[in-house]
Amino acid sequence: MTYGFCFAILQLLIACGSAAPENNASAEPEKTAVESSDQPATEAKTLILAFGDSLYAGYGLAPNEGFAPELQKALNDTGQDVRVHNAGVSGDTTAAGLRRMDFVLDSLSRKPDLVLLGLGGNDLLRGLKPSETRANMDAMVQKLADRDIPVMLTGMLAPPNLGKEFSDQFNIIYPALAKKYEADLYPFFMDGVVGRADLILPDGIHPNAEGIDVIVERIAPSVELALQG
Repeated sequence: MTYGFCFAILQLLIACGSAAPENNASAEPEKTAVESSDQPATEAKTLILAFGDSLYAGYGLAPNEGFAPELQKALNDTGQDVRVHNAGVSGDTTAAGLRRMDFVLDSLSRKPDLVLLGLGGNDLLRGLKPSETRANMDAMVQKLADRDIPVMLTGMLAPPNLGKEFSDQFNIIYPALAKKYEADLYPFFMDGVVGRADLILPDGIHPNAEGIDVIVERIAPSVELALQG
């Protein structure tokens, strides 16, 4: 793994939220969420809930350029009647996601056909123990299982500077949970974008519109397969 790639991963972690003292559990970064559309989420035959952090929320992009609306467009272009509801919140840790999951699900007009779950980057940023991240992710997937809602995990990768032991414990979280719950897995959300300056916003961190296009192009086939059950 090259230094450039490692540094890009570190930048990606910063992207997911502002740093907070590790011993201040009550400190929460500023949060933003953007809906994929002003139209009701129940209009389409199929409803996907995109539940994640700033990478899902479309940080720094126009409302129609983020991950959720672009994924919806890609799926619609294949003839599928799909709406992707954006529940991305910048700065969310897995603990914050766990706290709001029930509220988000209960706020929807109907049960989603699929939940894309992408959290964990802010846990890395704050140096939280992988065991805590895994417990929170497990609890979220269990909530979805209890509601009989299929889930696709979109994974994160720990930067190697955190050490092999830490990386090994963190990187196994997503594949292990996918196996435990027989869930779909997309191993690394930023695949194809990390390390590509032309696909990153001027902040050097978040994917730009072209970067989102790359992400959507790569992940859309996996989402289609997940929808087929």
